[in-house]
Amino acid sequence: MTRHDNKDLIQSLINSKIFQDYEKAFSETTGLPVSLRPVESWQLPHHGKRHENPLCAMLAEKSKSCATCLQMQQKLSESAQFEAATVTCQLGLVDTAVPVRLGDHLIGFLQTGQVLRKKASPSQIERTATLIAGWGLQMSRQRLENVYGGTKLLSPKHYDAMVKLLCIFAEHISAISNQIVVRRENGESPVIKRAKEFIIENQAEELSLGQVAKAVNTSTFYFCKMFKRTTGLNFTQYVSRVRVEKARNLLLNPNLRISEIAYEVGFQSLTHFNRVFKKITGQSPTDYRSQLAPV
Repeated sequence: MTRHDNKDLIQSLINSKIFQDYEKAFSETTGLPVSLRPVESWQLPHHGKRHENPLCAMLAEKSKSCATCLQMQQKLSESAQFEAATVTCQLGLVDTAVPVRLGDHLIGFLQTGQVLRKKASPSQIERTATLIAGWGLQMSRQRLENVYGGTKLLSPKHYDAMVKLLCIFAEHISAISNQIVVRRENGESPVIKRAKEFIIENQAEELSLGQVAKAVNTSTFYFCKMFKRTTGLNFTQYVSRVRVEKARNLLLNPNLRISEIAYEVGFQSLTHFNRVFKKITGQSPTDYRSQLAPV
């Protein structure tokens, strides 16, 4: 499976009733966020989620602290390739990732965390105050103590039991993902497969609905209806997402200007690129790149 296929599969799982029911039950029972994310993701998995830790939510808005959190997520991903892994961040909060696999292939992670496994000591609070000040976040000592006081505190035994629940559900998700892949392989027509391949191969060029329909030997009207029914997106939305995904990868290269990237992936103007990128990712290309910069 390609990286793009992985992300499509994870999104299908996130949209499934079984995951949404589990997410709701887990969060209501534990008071913790739970997220399902693809292997390669440059987003903080719990940001904007119900039960997100207030301190983590504030830090996610600052580029320096956000970059630190993303680096921790990368470390967690590397540790959880084959089994559940837990890491503790500089603030004393723990996050856990459980691998989700399709056969031998790793497709994503089920995550929870932003919790304390022991009460924050005065020295931990002092270290945190120094760190967040360096990251540009202004917070009084009293407010910081209140945030720590309101953070979920679980004993190691209790937390390990929740991780076990995640492991069990990850196995269930793996079974569901296999069913989805089988249905896709049986249900997606050769026309749509060829169309997707054509779009990816020619994404840097100007693409029209009629051009792609002609390339796969169908009428524009028939292709338009079939494409929307199969992908859940109209043609323009799908092409934009393919281009933005390519742009995300190119933004990892600090030697490329954003304007160069915009034209490289097929946008005809920088303004249009900025608007579409922010609509899909929730961030401007500049903000997205700043999060990837080392602290």
